[in-house]
Amino acid sequence: MNQQAHTDSHEALDRLLRQVVIVGTLAVLLIPAARGSTQLLGWLPLWLVGMPLAAWWSLRRFPLPRVALRMPRRRQAQALRRTRIRRPVRLPRAA
Repeated sequence: MNQQAHTDSHEALDRLLRQVVIVGTLAVLLIPAARGSTQLLGWLPLWLVGMPLAAWWSLRRFPLPRVALRMPRRRQAQALRRTRIRRPVRLPRAA
């Protein structure tokens, strides 16, 4: 398979998955029954929006969102537990 045919098949699949995500999202937003669940499939928004989005994301080789790329990593050490200071037990005074 040459490079051009390989790219064309990805473009066609990319367009198809984009359309499935759009149609599924519109169905969930506009049709109340699409927000429920069925005995056969389970929760419908997962199958109408979530799974096509996951397939589309994996087709694009799992790019990280730009927000995640801009967030700085913390360079501080993890917080340590404070040790409890044991105080001597005081007995009540006798009257």
